[in-house]
Amino acid sequence: MSQWFYAEGNRERRGPLPAASIVELFRSNRIAGDTLVWREGASDWRPLADFAAELGLDMPAGQSSAPPLPPPVQQAPIVAPAPPRPGLSGCAVAGIIAAVAGVALLAIGGILAAIAIPTYNSYLTRAKVTAAWAQLQPLTQDVARFASASGHCPVNGDSGFHSPESYAAGDVASARIGRFENGHCGVEARFQVPGRQALDGKHLWLDYDTQTATWTCRSDVADQHLPAQCRG
Repeated sequence: MSQWFYAEGNRERRGPLPAASIVELFRSNRIAGDTLVWREGASDWRPLADFAAELGLDMPAGQSSAPPLPPPVQQAPIVAPAPPRPGLSGCAVAGIIAAVAGVALLAIGGILAAIAIPTYNSYLTRAKVTAAWAQLQPLTQDVARFASASGHCPVNGDSGFHSPESYAAGDVASARIGRFENGHCGVEARFQVPGRQALDGKHLWLDYDTQTATWTCRSDVADQHLPAQCRG
């Protein structure tokens, strides 16, 4: 499955995300047809509208006025070989160069791995939280409509709302619907991601203030693993 990136404000790169999250971000008006996106296999950044058919989005293709961004790849450092020492034969010089280059590459590879692996894991965890947030957006709209029509918060089992486990999908194990201690309506989603300690058993809380008709997002997942809309 291809991983997608998008440029927030056509400048700040966000991702990686699955294709479903890009679709949900578009449908919730967080990104538009002229938002620059890139996916694995693409040669450069292009407007989301160019991928409309691929993603099943109903909109005309368009052009972005922002300058294209380079694909999110990292360049491996080049290690210069050590100069030959006087008096050594060509074979000896080649052997020393190979040995020095090999040791340097191993050392640099270890350093890059120590940096890249935690960074990648953080990106992957953030992508999972973002996907869960996008997955819950239709449910939040149902909660807002119910609260507006009835004057009180819905709970699991009310008309149009099912059991917490019925909302299980992807990394979300359940979604409880009800009223928070602050009096706001909301959704409490629980993650189930075996082997990923930063996320497994954690929660995502979507809080709806009926007075201002606004949603806020909170979580007990560490801030560095959260998308911008759920931090703080």
